[in-house]
Amino acid sequence: MGFDTETAVAWIDTAATVVKADEARLTALDAAIGDGDHGANLVRGLTAAVAGIAEKEPSTPGEVLVVAGRGIVAKTGGASGPLYGSALRRAGKALGDTTDADAVQLGAALEAMLTAIVELGSAAEGDKTMVDALGPAVRAFNDLAADGASLPAAALAAADAAEAGLAATIPLQARKGRASYLGPRSVGHEDPGAASTALLLRALAEVTA
Repeated sequence: MGFDTETAVAWIDTAATVVKADEARLTALDAAIGDGDHGANLVRGLTAAVAGIAEKEPSTPGEVLVVAGRGIVAKTGGASGPLYGSALRRAGKALGDTTDADAVQLGAALEAMLTAIVELGSAAEGDKTMVDALGPAVRAFNDLAADGASLPAAALAAADAAEAGLAATIPLQARKGRASYLGPRSVGHEDPGAASTALLLRALAEVTA
């Protein structure tokens, strides 16, 4: 199974559904160490992404992700809008005109997502951000893809790695974003951006299974 247009649409649809279902938890996480609006902001952005895809009817998986990214940037407040929006647009451009990406091609797109977030947010693993979930996820995906594993297997490994990365943010002190203003008080909480990233990677695993 490859990552085609239908699967790309399903990924964004599923991501919107799972983030909506977990909106209260994301908001609570952000209330503890941030502005308390991450859940609502991301729901609004993904809703716009789904609507944009329905309107534009993109013909390739890359176009799906670019359209989704634009919708998120347009409607998501806070730092998460530019970060997720840029990440999806960069991933879409990495896929190019392919109509059915294999595991290696999708891995390159996920790597492009990570690069976009690192560049825009100036964050590294250990800073208690979404990079702590996405970095391990991308490595897990690409390690399996390089070994010839199937796309579903790589996506499942990425989701598991993202959730492990999320858990690893709990003892960290935030070094980026509003959470960094709390200093040691940011310790003991999951990072909300890492939490939403883990949801997106789990959604990818679900639609490619």
